[in-house]
Amino acid sequence: MIRTLWIAATGMQAQTLNLDVVANNLANVTTSGFKKNRADFQDLLYETIKPAGATSADGNEVPTGIQLGHGVKPAAVQKIFIQGDFQYSQNPLDIAIEGDGFFEITMPDGSIAYTRAGTFKLNSDGTIVTSDGYPMEPQIDIPDDALSITIGNDGTVSVIRQGDTDSTEIGNIELARFINPSGLYAMGKNLFTETTASGAPIIGTPGIDGFGTLAQGFLEMSNVKVVDEMVNMITAQRAYEANSKAIQTADEMLQIANNVKR
Repeated sequence: MIRTLWIAATGMQAQTLNLDVVANNLANVTTSGFKKNRADFQDLLYETIKPAGATSADGNEVPTGIQLGHGVKPAAVQKIFIQGDFQYSQNPLDIAIEGDGFFEITMPDGSIAYTRAGTFKLNSDGTIVTSDGYPMEPQIDIPDDALSITIGNDGTVSVIRQGDTDSTEIGNIELARFINPSGLYAMGKNLFTETTASGAPIIGTPGIDGFGTLAQGFLEMSNVKVVDEMVNMITAQRAYEANSKAIQTADEMLQIANNVKR
């Protein structure tokens, strides 16, 4: 029964983490480009009291043994990189990636971060930047006299300048993709950085060699489904409750044992 207390405690701790993951998903249900998380769990070590295949006293082989588990532990919190829904914004600097790929962002220290959030803006120099002022890589500068901005499915950025009737190409948006995007390090602010687990970035042109295409005037919304997360929340709550009942039951059994009189 003492073992039961510790086993059930690991279950309660696991469901607390599970609920934290669900709460973070729900908190980001309206965050552009957000990818939901999923908690994965593993069972702990087992105590083998009787091994399977052992020989019994009468010489027969025991078909199944006795193993007692010691609970559960978190194994991973995985990002699920499925496509989010699109929202039509009509903003020419809102860009959605339809398919695989990440926008490249230059950080203040010169390193490169990656994002799926296409909520871009212009700074005072006419450079396309994120909401935090980080420029896109490669950097694209919009001329002061640009009347309109057009971003093609292949990442070509063109403008119509004052006094011109034809568009002028001023740059190209590149995308990066990873063999294991779930291995990326989430640093907040809708940004990810490369890790050993994610592999090195593969840089390419939108719409070519497996890269997604770009959609101007659209935003990729969070891929969190509220109904799914509510079900996950209820499941975590009931699992937490069941483990707490196991602790309560073990405590009551210990109380009965303590009250036994000769």
